[in-house]
Amino acid sequence: MQRYDPDTLFEEVAFVAYHFGWSHDEVLELPHWERQRWCEEISDINERMNETVAPDHQPDRGGGGSLLDDDGDGIVLQNSLEDL
Repeated sequence: MQRYDPDTLFEEVAFVAYHFGWSHDEVLELPHWERQRWCEEISDINERMNETVAPDHQPDRGGGGSLLDDDGDGIVLQNSLEDL
């Protein structure tokens, strides 16, 4: 049995569970390779969504990755697992 870095495992589980709404146990039951693949797919989707933000709705990049306008309205996206 191969052991994975606990910090990486926590990041992957949190990332997939947050974006898919899956439980902790559901994500942990995935093989490591599949969990990593889901992280990549979610990151790709988020990056494409961030690219389509309207020009008049530019994100405030000072807020740790959130896409908020000057009034604090908007959506919150994480570009990728690597940004965590």
